[in-house]
Amino acid sequence: MSAKSAPASTSPRWKYLLKRSWPTIRVVLSIALLWKATSGIDWAALFASDLQIEPLWFVAAFFCLSGAFLCGGLRWGLLMRSVGFQGSIAGYISLYFAGGLINQGLPSTLGGDSYRAITGSHLKPSGKLASSASEEKKLDTELHQEVSLEQVDPTLRLGFVMTFVDRLLGLAGNNLLGGIGLILGGATLAAWGNQLGYAVMAVMAASFLIAAIGLAWGPTRVLLQKLLDRFRMSSALPGVRMAFAWPMNIAQAIFGMGIHFLTIFALGFCLKAYGAEVPIEALMIGLPALSLLLMLPISISGWGLREATLVSVLALWGINPSLTVLGSISYGAMTLFCVLPGAYALLKRK
Repeated sequence: MSAKSAPASTSPRWKYLLKRSWPTIRVVLSIALLWKATSGIDWAALFASDLQIEPLWFVAAFFCLSGAFLCGGLRWGLLMRSVGFQGSIAGYISLYFAGGLINQGLPSTLGGDSYRAITGSHLKPSGKLASSASEEKKLDTELHQEVSLEQVDPTLRLGFVMTFVDRLLGLAGNNLLGGIGLILGGATLAAWGNQLGYAVMAVMAASFLIAAIGLAWGPTRVLLQKLLDRFRMSSALPGVRMAFAWPMNIAQAIFGMGIHFLTIFALGFCLKAYGAEVPIEALMIGLPALSLLLMLPISISGWGLREATLVSVLALWGINPSLTVLGSISYGAMTLFCVLPGAYALLKRK
């Protein structure tokens, strides 16, 4: 009996050890990738050259990234309000910045998306997260204990669903922009690069069309509502319609691409600050591809992975790897700097 029960008792132990050690593993991988990206650079020769840094481009990058976070917070806030949450748009934007700060590697038991899903479901019109001692205790429990979506109340589950829908819209905007980039400059990447771009655009267009038809056609809409009722999320349909129903889906696609365009301009400005002239199509391929890679939790906020990926991609357009690394590091630092206002929302919880 003891032999049979051994695997059951050791399996949770392995999961626990992996969970505890994974942040350290990610730090090590980030350092290794960053070292790999910078190992071939002669820094002494680089700084001894006529490298001219133009700080005003960093200012432009700051405003672009800040605008991207503001627009992302606005979209998420509107989605949350569409399903009945009563928080202010300014409050949701503040929580969006706080989630972005957590995603930058701030030590936490929660990811940034989980943090804003939980806190966003408690946000009051006044901007406060709790108006009583019981609500404060409930929020603390949800923030500091592992959340099981099968057992939590429908309100919190609804917050997670709207945060997931917000992420889906961001992914759609990212993929659409990457598809356009491949159509414009995919031939430089590979012989089949242009065809891949058209394929990506076709898949995304078909996905939006299928979702719009499903939400417009009565039987499928009723079926979706029954599915949501079964999971105690009957109020989620207005948010889903706001994201994917016609004609709002067109506006969401354009808005999502606009947000990612701001991040692309920010990266381009960081590179331009060091004198690198990067074609816009190269950035439209490199940054969306990087965003997809960052979905894999193998580095801390993309450090190392971002530099290694951009060096590989932009080298195809003849961009100096040294300047790419400098621009990428500056972009990462600028991103961290832009989400620092989220510290205010986090400190209010202390």
